Amino acid sequence: MTVRVRVCHLYPDQLNIYADRGNIAVFRSRAERRGYALDVIGVGAGESLAPDSDLIYLGGGQDREQALIAPDLARRGDEISAALADGAALLAVCGGYQLLGRGYRDRAGVEMPGAGVLPLDTIAGDRRMIGDVSIECELEPGDTHSVVGFENHGGRTHLDPDAVPLGRVVHGFGNDGGSGFEGCRLGRAIGTYLHGPLLPRNPWLADWLLSQALGRRLGEAPDLEPLDDELEHEAHAVALGRARVRGGKFR
Repeated sequence: MTVRVRVCHLYPDQLNIYADRGNIAVFRSRAERRGYALDVIGVGAGESLAPDSDLIYLGGGQDREQALIAPDLARRGDEISAALADGAALLAVCGGYQLLGRGYRDRAGVEMPGAGVLPLDTIAGDRRMIGDVSIECELEPGDTHSVVGFENHGGRTHLDPDAVPLGRVVHGFGNDGGSGFEGCRLGRAIGTYLHGPLLPRNPWLADWLLSQALGRRLGEAPDLEPLDDELEHEAHAVALGRARVRGGKFR
């Protein structure tokens, strides 16, 4: 019997800037090439969170779209946290990442409520932080990887003192342009500013999230068989080269 992974895609119509929907396509391709099936349930405002979810996904959106869904997402905080406690994995990008914290204050001073799932706050700054990014990331002890992507955000995200970042900035701005941190990790949950979309150029990260989701379904995260990732590695190298040309961090 084919193992089916259930993905809850929150606000697919509002949070889909910079082709973030492509991350779902990567999950589907990498699952199906290994004999697994991916069931994606789109969930909009006012709809119930997809039950029995193995992976929750939120893309990025501009301030207008974030304001539209923020109250609804804030009401989901407890059920998202419960899904994570039940073993679900999570990936949230940019706007979705910001609103999984305690809230976001935009440049006009408007306070958007957050879900309170991730230990962070976000406040809009005067300048946008734009460009290619590379970070060093260690999701498993002693296993460090390069992660690349594209950031375009006005928000300055500040992690709680005991929060765990996704990685350390090598090139680019990251969470706030000064701390040297990018993203946030809480167990199987990952939040990040990296668009592009993120996963086509970072196949190891896609596989880590897919393995965590399968772990909930199977009872233990499997070691996934390798795929032919020659094109993905080339794409990663090109993006890394652009980030290196970009140079130093935000001043």
